[in-house]
Formats: sequence, C-alpha cells, structure tokens
Amino acid sequence: MRALLLQAGERLLVDCDSASLARLLTEGGDRAWRSPEGARADVHVVVESRHAPFDVRGWAVLTRGGHAKDGAVVLANACGSGFDLRVAVTDGRLEVTARWRPPVRERAAARLLRSRFHLLARAVLLQYPALWWAGCRGRTPLHASPVALGSSASPEAPPGAVGSVPLLAGPGGAGRSTLLLGAVAAGGRTVSDNLCVTDGGDCFGLVEPVRVEGDGGRRMAYGRTERPLPGRVESLRPDRLVLLRRTPSGRPAVRPLHPAQAARALVAATYLAGELRRYWPFAAALALGTGLGPAHPPVAEVADRIARRLPAHELVLGDSPEEGLAALYALATGTTGMTESATAPETAETRDTAETPETAEAPS
Repeated sequence: MRALLLQAGERLLVDCDSASLARLLTEGGDRAWRSPEGARADVHVVVESRHAPFDVRGWAVLTRGGHAKDGAVVLANACGSGFDLRVAVTDGRLEVTARWRPPVRERAAARLLRSRFHLLARAVLLQYPALWWAGCRGRTPLHASPVALGSSASPEAPPGAVGSVPLLAGPGGAGRSTLLLGAVAAGGRTVSDNLCVTDGGDCFGLVEPVRVEGDGGRRMAYGRTERPLPGRVESLRPDRLVLLRRTPSGRPAVRPLHPAQAARALVAATYLAGELRRYWPFAAALALGTGLGPAHPPVAEVADRIARRLPAHELVLGDSPEEGLAALYALATGTTGMTESATAPETAETRDTAETPETAEAPS
C-alpha cells in the first residue's frame, strides 16, 4: 500500500507492506485515499513488517515506554495500540516509522476486541501523527463538526439556509451525528463526523468512517456500526456555533449563549471525547521529546476565539434528535423565536455585561 490522505489539513503519505494492515488502513481512510504521485507529503508514515525493537541504547528516558535523542522520539506500545513508533522531523516533514510489537495483553485484546484494535491502529497510524503535526502549525483539535447547509427536496431546508455553516459541537450521544447526517442528506457538506482541527477560522476534518446506530458496516462500541461519510470536503469556515444538549424528552428548543458559556461547552465536549483521550499524552510526549509544538494544545484559547467571533446558540434535543434539523435550519435563517423558557439564564459571567451573543464581537 502506498497512498495519500488529506488528514487534518495535512498531506499524509502511508507506506505499508502488510496486506492485513493495509486493509485496515484502507478502511480507516473512508474512501478518501488518493494517488501520491506529484504530491509532497507533510507527514510520512511507514508501517514496517519488522518486529524487532527500535534501538534506543544511549537514548534519554522521556517517560515510561518513551525515549528521546536528537529530536527523535521512540514510543513503545504507543497509546496501548501494540505499535512501537519512531517519530522524527526531517527536512520539514514528520517521519513516523511503525512496527507491530504488542505485549501479551495488547495482542490478546487485538484478537478478542477487534473494534478496539481498529480504532487504536487508526489513531496511532492515521490520526494522531497528522493531528500533532497540524498542532505544530497552529491548528487545535476540537470535538466539533462544521456542516455547510444545502438544499434539496427536504421540506426542512428553506432557501435562506443554503450556504450557512454552523459548527456543531456537543458531547458524545448528544445527537450531533444525527443532525449532521440529516443535513448532508439534504444536500449539505461536512469535513468530518467527529473531530476537526482549527485555529479559530477554517476547520479541517479528521478522516474516518461515520459511526451511527443501525445495521450495516463494521460493528463498533455502543451498538453502533460504521459506514462511509457522504458529502465530505476538505475544509469549511463556520459562521455560527451551535452547542447541542440532550434531554430525555420534549421538543427541540433553542436559546442564545454568552461567549463564555459557549466556549466552556465547546471545551468540555472536546475533553469528554473518547477519541482524544489517548491523544493528550501522545502530544505531550512528542512535544517534550522533539522540542516542537505545544505540550498541550490550546483548546480553551481556540474555543474562546471561536465563541467571541461567532454567534452562539444552544440547541436542546429531546428523545428524537432528528427533529432538531428543522430548528438548525431555522437558526441559519434567523427565524427562531425565543420563549421565556429558552432564554439564557443569568450567570456570574453574563450578569455584568450588556452584550448579547448576537452582538458580541471579538476585540479589534
């Protein structure tokens, strides 16, 4: 396998001479692979068939299972995936060499818990290296997805909503995938179902299959299955921020959010994301060992930047999250009416300011 993937805004080149791992990686690229001919890679991942450990004699101990020397880093059993990684920056490009060397526990888990193994292998080979290199270039991961609203025969897609790009965010299970796929089915476009990277402006997607409830595709955790994500584009620039919250019952409701409330919700959703739970120590180890990039991505700073730049609303979904699609389109057209029960509650952060989410602007 030798193929290129646009991942988190970076050109990721993968070389893999293992047929079984090549099939896994091909599936993880969600039909977005392209020919590498004529393209210069930003990140190069080589998956070797060798099983010998990397030679770290004379290297400094970075952390348990990690060593560093002259800006290169070796991570044994990276993120509990069973892969050892050697990471270095050469001629302005991130070079990652991977070898499958699982300890006994990880080898058993890979055989018994196939969905777990697929997710971890994708993370350390296709996602985390690109996420970290994007971070070195000023882009931060968020558990959020922008979607460009389109038009179709759907009665929920009024003409005034076409072209609006809400950034949908919320913790897992809040209904983001349901809304996003509904908008895409109505002619919309998106960069990802789960994660994006951004500096507060353009958002670039993390490529992976979408995981939803229902039949078809690879079975994953929480009763979900995987399928290709339709309507994928490389990047989008959101024009509003929509934070999702789920309640046990009731109809969808919308209320405006103060920038501080919106930023907190966006940060919380990002740290609650299981997809990033292993990324934070991965990024810290590479930053410490290479001397490049932030030791911790500036999630709070970027969330605050977005919340101050964009109008923000909370969309509360009941037991049928698909009903929120009409409310999402109404937000895009500015036709949502506020009721007393949907008014933002007074907090210590909002009490002393006269700004509303609709009028607040980033300081010039």
